[in-house]
Amino acid sequence: MKIVSVVGARPEFIQAAPVSFALRREHREVLVHTGQHYDDAMSRVFFEDLNLPAPDYHLGVGSGPHGRQTGEMMARLEEVLLRERPDLVIVRGDTNSTLAGALAAAKLHIPLVHIEAGERSFNKFMPEEINRLVADRLADLHFCITRRAVKHLAREGITEGVFFVGDVMLDAVRIYLPRAMERALDLLGRLHVEPRSYLLVTVHRAGNTDNPQRLAGILSGLNAIPEPILFPVHPRTRQAIARYGLQAGPHIRMLEPVGYLDMLALEAHARMILTDSGGVQREAYFLGVPCLTLREETELMETVEVGWNRLVGTDPRRILEEWQFFRPAGPRPPLFGDGHAAERIAAILGQSPPRFGQHYRRSETIGRLVQEAMGRIPLPS
Repeated sequence: MKIVSVVGARPEFIQAAPVSFALRREHREVLVHTGQHYDDAMSRVFFEDLNLPAPDYHLGVGSGPHGRQTGEMMARLEEVLLRERPDLVIVRGDTNSTLAGALAAAKLHIPLVHIEAGERSFNKFMPEEINRLVADRLADLHFCITRRAVKHLAREGITEGVFFVGDVMLDAVRIYLPRAMERALDLLGRLHVEPRSYLLVTVHRAGNTDNPQRLAGILSGLNAIPEPILFPVHPRTRQAIARYGLQAGPHIRMLEPVGYLDMLALEAHARMILTDSGGVQREAYFLGVPCLTLREETELMETVEVGWNRLVGTDPRRILEEWQFFRPAGPRPPLFGDGHAAERIAAILGQSPPRFGQHYRRSETIGRLVQEAMGRIPLPS
């Protein structure tokens, strides 16, 4: 098969690497980079760290308001799809690149595969949630990272073409962690920190960076914590901090964004991670590092329920209290598979290539029958 894979942002680069290696053993993959993340620290270094093949197309869309950015991606993706005429399109996750790829493929009647399908925060104010909902409704095959995601799709009437394969981000950790650990001591030495002697922080979601009260609450909480903090700062977050006139305390090291291998090394040696990133929450769980999530909800409630993640929002008092008292002690069950999700995805695509719209009518019927029978369906336990 000829497969067009769409990527555009940091988590998609990580997810794409194991899948690309698995697919290219038997299929032709055309890698399309939308340019959503475009500078060296947010894009090029990830391709280098992951040994990811260079994109066949770089659309160069760049940043901008959601509508304009997504529309420009769609227009340029449509040109690529008409030129390449692939057998299927793969999107992953929940970015604007995901949404644009899903819409462009559906409009051209090209079978669509969504990796990381079924994730739900149940907060429609998050742009990522809208992107997930649309991609899942349009996809012909859904590859889920947890069993709960399968239940979410079933609740919405999507029951066919759904597979629990595990998380390709766990595949990436399995593959790349040894390389990351080789450079860890040198990295920590340059940053003048010892293993387990610092907190690691990431903040990038629009709900936090575009809201001065929420961002101020996060920084106030971090400023109150008497422990060294490493904070690789997303460009949007750095701009927001300057725009709102916020200040970080002297114990907070405001770093430039780091590549994938350095981020893995920093995560693995942190005493605790504070983040609003879904990918970083998962990596914290994989690595056995306690995580405080700087949001009121998460797509990854499984990690909260087993005791390795806490939702703290942006209230400085909650942040300080959980930093003080949160100490996970229970086991970490294999919620996200066994680190071989990419191989399963490639095998399923090879055995049962999707057809455009093959499950749509049946899914709609199932969803209607379920709704009629049960009314408002409670969230799966």
